[in-house]
Amino acid sequence: EQTGNGMHVHCSVLDEKGNNIFNDGTDEGSVKLRHAIGGLQATLPDAMAIFAPNLNSYRRFGPNLFVPVNGSWGYNNRSVAFRVPNGSPDSRRIEHRVTGADANPYLVLAAILAGIHYGIVNEIDPGDPAEGNACETVDEGLPLYLPSALKRFRNSQVMRQYLTDRYVDVYAETKILEFEKFQEAISPLEYDWYL
Repeated sequence: EQTGNGMHVHCSVLDEKGNNIFNDGTDEGSVKLRHAIGGLQATLPDAMAIFAPNLNSYRRFGPNLFVPVNGSWGYNNRSVAFRVPNGSPDSRRIEHRVTGADANPYLVLAAILAGIHYGIVNEIDPGDPAEGNACETVDEGLPLYLPSALKRFRNSQVMRQYLTDRYVDVYAETKILEFEKFQEAISPLEYDWYL
């Protein structure tokens, strides 16, 4: 009955001259910032198996548990999935707030960078920023159960494009085998409830 531990990742992108491409001198940030957020929104369901890699990972997701349950974004709003923190324009960045502390940080960064690149290349608009409490409404399209997330990951053409077919297949198969092995174990709760 406590909130889970998240792994929030702050990211910005520098061009070849070292300039932050999310900074256009305004408080809102650049068009590329918006496109990057749009890409993160678009790839979120496909990457959930990386952001939440174990059965236990999904216990932290629920309405009003201080964890994102949809692809919302906003300015300095701690209830959204993709937060643009306050600060100087030079430090304009996205805080990716979905991942749990049990995820592999290297895979998480790869999936986040894939989403950012996908959004910028395809100029994906993220819609309007959320205001108020954005974690009240669970997005039914977001796979919040490991088998569903693995199925979505395995069928994702975007993840295959960025992470390669071989990696997606090996990761998904490994996690499916772990899940099947887990299902073979009978928990003490099952004995208490059913025997």
